[in-house]
Amino acid sequence: MDVKPHIIMRRHRSYSFTSFRRLRRLSAFRFSVLLCLVWDSLHAVSLCLNQQVALDAPPPPQNTKRIYIAAQHWNTARVLRSHWNAALHALVQELGIDNVFVSIYESGSYDDTKDALRELDSTLEKSQVKRSIILSDISHADEMTRQPADHGWIKTPNGETELRRIPFLSSIRNRIFEPLEALRKQGEEFDTILFLNDVVFDTEDVLKLLDTNGGEYAAACSLDFSKPPAFYDTFALRDSTGHEAVMPTWPYFQSRVSRHALERGLPVPVTSCWNGMVAMPVDPFLSENPLRFRGLPDSLAASHLEASECCLIHADNPLSTSRPILLNPNVKVGYNRSAYDAVHSKDAIMSPFQIYRAMWENRMRRWLSMSWLRDANIQKSITAWTKVTGESERGGFCAINEMQIIMERGWKHV
Repeated sequence: MDVKPHIIMRRHRSYSFTSFRRLRRLSAFRFSVLLCLVWDSLHAVSLCLNQQVALDAPPPPQNTKRIYIAAQHWNTARVLRSHWNAALHALVQELGIDNVFVSIYESGSYDDTKDALRELDSTLEKSQVKRSIILSDISHADEMTRQPADHGWIKTPNGETELRRIPFLSSIRNRIFEPLEALRKQGEEFDTILFLNDVVFDTEDVLKLLDTNGGEYAAACSLDFSKPPAFYDTFALRDSTGHEAVMPTWPYFQSRVSRHALERGLPVPVTSCWNGMVAMPVDPFLSENPLRFRGLPDSLAASHLEASECCLIHADNPLSTSRPILLNPNVKVGYNRSAYDAVHSKDAIMSPFQIYRAMWENRMRRWLSMSWLRDANIQKSITAWTKVTGESERGGFCAINEMQIIMERGWKHV
């Protein structure tokens, strides 16, 4: 009769011990979750304070280098007249008239861009600014009706041979280097090329950009915005591991290295960027095999792949192997005045709650991302192309699954 109570007591003790272990495991899990939430909260508060520190940073130093300013315009009359012309004139005065050369190429605009650039030309002439402003009458329609050449054309799924967008843009962008080559022959030297898109900017933005990392970089880029808070140039931007941004808003990146620098307002290591305004050392553009814009080979593009010429130029740049490519998060430009004002207003400062939410959105996007599958498919196409052609492509990380062709009034996907 004494055996049964004994067995019951043993079972009770066993059950109590198991329950206790489960409780301990559950408590440890809850504690870990709580610790993570507290850590993220404190981190969000810290990052919020960092934003104010960045705003209170001292002004950038004065320019001491010779700057070759390069720009290409197409149908940009509105921003030229509302901002760009005046901003460029103020910039060259700040940089020093003797320290700059302005190279602008306009490519067959059908708005009032040519007249706006003639006005700029007149203003720069009065200030005795050295410059080359070329206005081309060759339109998209003219280019499209030319006989297809050996390069830059592609057969689309409907069987038509069409003018590819990226090689076309590359050929136009490369026109801005012609004065640079001529100036070198005349003995004029420059330290940096400053590429300016049709963006709203001011002189301090440029000085900050030029001073990124104390001027040590293979390239330094701004952040660009058209509809804040989302950044604009997703086509060219790649993080430190060569991946596209995981989200269009802060903190943007998949790479831990890129996010860590961004959160602290430091120059962000990336493998490619453009984003409205870019500074690059001039030497690679004047080497024996000068660096130039290009597109993917036509035979690779036929696999329904495309890549930005503004990404490929970093893949080709020999300096990219020895110096960093940096995105400066404290230099923000806009494709319209309202976008520029929005990212420079006090309202652009994120609250701790907004930062906390953005951190978790980024985390969830990284956890659930299928980018590895997309990247694997792109790499599969590149590998197959390499086996057939025997060629290689340095800018594979720039490639996306698209086909882009020129249209009379722009371009389109096919």
